[in-house]
Parts: sequence; structure tokens; C-alpha cells
Amino acid sequence: MGFEEISNDQDVVIIGGGTGGYATALRARGLGLSVTLIDKGLVGGTCLHRGCIPSKALLHAAEISEYIEEGRLRWGISASVDKIDPLQMASTRDDIVEKNHAGLLDHLRHDGINVISATARLVSDKKVVVSPVPEPYGAQTGATGKRNYPVTELSGDLEITPKRGIVLATGSRPRQLPDFPEDGKVIVTSDTATRAMDIPASVLVIGAGAIGVEFATFYHAFGAKVTICEALPNVLPTEDQDVSNEMARALKRKNIDVLLNSTVKDISVTKKGAKSLIETPNGPITLESEKVLVAIGRVPVTEGIGLEEVGVKLDRGYVVPSDWATLETSVANIYAVGDILPPPSLALAHASFAEGIRVAETLAGIKNVPIDYAGIPRATYSHPEAASVGLSEKQAKELGYEVVTNKVPLTSIAKGLIYGQGGMVKIVAEKNSSDASEGAGKILGVHLVGPHVTEMISEGMLIYNWEALPMEVAEYIHPHPSLSEAFGEANLTLANRRLHQMGK
Repeated sequence: MGFEEISNDQDVVIIGGGTGGYATALRARGLGLSVTLIDKGLVGGTCLHRGCIPSKALLHAAEISEYIEEGRLRWGISASVDKIDPLQMASTRDDIVEKNHAGLLDHLRHDGINVISATARLVSDKKVVVSPVPEPYGAQTGATGKRNYPVTELSGDLEITPKRGIVLATGSRPRQLPDFPEDGKVIVTSDTATRAMDIPASVLVIGAGAIGVEFATFYHAFGAKVTICEALPNVLPTEDQDVSNEMARALKRKNIDVLLNSTVKDISVTKKGAKSLIETPNGPITLESEKVLVAIGRVPVTEGIGLEEVGVKLDRGYVVPSDWATLETSVANIYAVGDILPPPSLALAHASFAEGIRVAETLAGIKNVPIDYAGIPRATYSHPEAASVGLSEKQAKELGYEVVTNKVPLTSIAKGLIYGQGGMVKIVAEKNSSDASEGAGKILGVHLVGPHVTEMISEGMLIYNWEALPMEVAEYIHPHPSLSEAFGEANLTLANRRLHQMGK
């Protein structure tokens, strides 16, 4: 395809080929629009190459290691982990990523989407200038050259003037400690740690959000001494208090040290790793570790692409939509998806899929209502896992709801005892002010901790988004034995039909 054909016959230009960008592209093509997708890196973005996929592949390996140890200690199975081959682990991880990457590129090619390996800059509200990148796309993948990548590489600048709109999907990067930036060896972020080829003997994890807790349990599974430092009072601080408490207990059972209300004041890189000075409620301590993983969130990548010059409103680097139903920015026909959106957007891959679909449909003339971000599941893939959807108990009360809650420990059901990892199902529901005999009102939130609960949360997602009542959920029969029985038991009790759960 010649450059003139690209520039003169495109409905939509998308800057950024991560989950939000390529979701927009695929849906737009499905609606009959012509699409050019521009990315200076690898299509798939952080999620595919440095985040969701490689990290969950590594966490699966960690789970296997823990199951072997459980077999020996708990079930009398004579087995042990004699040796870890980090290079083999990395090779398997990379094979999974590359297969996903190749499949995505084939899908884009099959759908007729123009993918350009380039940088992009807005020069007006209707025009994008695209410039070559120095490194060929195939070289960025580490590929042998055998696979035919359907990506256009430019020899010079190109101007594109799309007929319907421009979509911003430039993603995010890890937030760093200003005084102690990543060096890629001792002080690292999740982007580096996810693609590392080694397993350290000791790690200080700064930040107890989802990324920090996931990496803490990963490193612990392979024998590392792990300490988590969190400035706030709870692990997983954005989750329901009971989720935070349950996860804290799980980390304690693993002998992972958790320092809450604590901040890192200094990091000195040494020959053996790092020496960190941490201010804790009980006074300062010095901690030595082979690595320091900084997991304190992510920041949007919006600089250098001409947004302020064309009038796109920004707030701390985030692109502020003028309309959350369409995700159009302050400049007409320029839209934003993914990690560059501020809260209530969630900076999660599956949220950006939904955003991309909404924007593509808007560009095709289909009207939508705003996304209910509370109705999008949040998942932490640690060991044990945590997952939630809807409102926490605290959020519901702050919004003025009079609530009732019910918490079912997974150790109170047979399958939970089989797994032996603890955990819980917590339901937050509106109090029924009209007829208490019918049980609680609509379900406002579902909160889970335990093995494989990231697979279970989809039921909670349906319950919340359909505004179901416990009495309605209680009508449905969950398989026995299964972890999902805890859903049924929790709702049976809230519907005044208690079965196995003991009364208070």
C-alpha cells in the first residue's frame, strides 16, 4: 500500500497499539471504517510485552512451584523443587508472548488494518505527522526473520488527515521514585522485572498494590526473602478493607514481611545489591536486598505528541474527556482510551478494551452511555488471588447506602479446605427497607480472596451489573464441591434462606 493511499483514504488514525488502541482498530474495522494504527514500539503494548501476559506466565510458574511444595508438606508426595532454570522459564514466557503477538498481528492484517511502525505527532485537530523509527519492527521482537510482520516501516515523514477522528492510546509507564530512578539492574520497575532472566535471593518491593503483591508472591515462591514497604495503612489499599486484611494474613503466613505506614528515605546501591533506609512507625530501619522493585503505580505517556499545542485538555498528564460516554477530548474528533484517561478509568487492559469499543462505535455513529467503571472487575493475580467488582463497604456507605454485608470464609466449604489457602467471599448489599423478610436489597459489591478467584469474579460482575438481589442469586444452584459454592452460601444467607453458614 502506497503512502498516498494511506493518507487520503482513512477514516480513523489511532496513535498507540496497546490494548486500547488495537481494540479501537478492530471494532472500527468491524463497523466498516478504514483504520491506520501507529505505534513506535510493538503492537500489543505494555500488557502483551511487559505486563499482563508475561507476568501472569511467570506467576503460573510460581504457582506450580508452590504446588510441588504443598504436595510434599501437606499431602505426603515425595517431591521437591531441586533447581530453577531462569533461562528456561524466560524462554517459555517469551514463547507465550510471541505467540500472542504473532496472532494479534495476523488478526490486524486479516482485518485490513494499516499498522505503521513510527512515531506520531498532532499538528492540528485533524492532521497527524508520522515519522520513521530507527529500529526495524522485526528487530524489536527479537525474531529470526522467518515470520512476516505485516507492519509498514517509513523512509520519511508522512501526513495523515483522517476523515472521522484521531484516537489517542499512548499508554503508560511505571512511576519511579524521583530520587532513586531505575538503573535496570538493582533498582527496577515492573517493566524490567517482568522481562528479567534471573531470580534474586532477596527483594524489597516498594508498593503493596496489585503489582507489588503479585511480584512479592512470585519472588517468594522461588525462595527469595521478600519485604514489602507500603506508605498507606493497608496492602491492596484500593480494595475493600476485608480484602486487605485477608491478603495481609496470607502474606504473613508466607513469611513475607510487610511494612505498612512506611516510606523509603534512601537507597544506596552496593556490590551485593542495595541498602535501603526505611522510616517505619517504630522508627528507621536499614534493609539490605539484592534487588529493589519499585511498584508505586504508573503515569500516562502523553508528552511530546502535540496534545497541548492543539488544545487537548490535560490534568497531571492525563487526557481529560469532555464526555465520558464518547471519550471525546476537549478537541472535537480527538478521542482517548486506556491508561492516559484519569480516574474513574481503571488503567486495566480489559477496561481499555471496553473504551476502545465505545470510541469505535462513536466514530461509526453509534450512541453509547458512559461505562460504569465500578462494574469492571479488578483482579490481583498473586498467591492467593484477589478480585472485586462494584463498591467496597466503605464506598457504599460514603455514597449514602445503608448496607448489609456477609462474609463466607473459603475454609468453611469443602473445596476451600481442599485448597487450604484460606480466603473469603464478601457480599455488600443494600439494606431492604421495604420488606426485610425478603432479604437484602440489590448487591452493591463482590469481594474475593483465595485460589483462582480471578476466574470466579465474572459471576460477581454479572450479579453487580444486573443489579441482582440476593434472593434472585440464591435461586441458582452452584456445583458441589466448588469454590463458587461460597457465592451461593453468601447469597442464601442474605436472602434469609441460610443453609450451611452458621448464624451470628
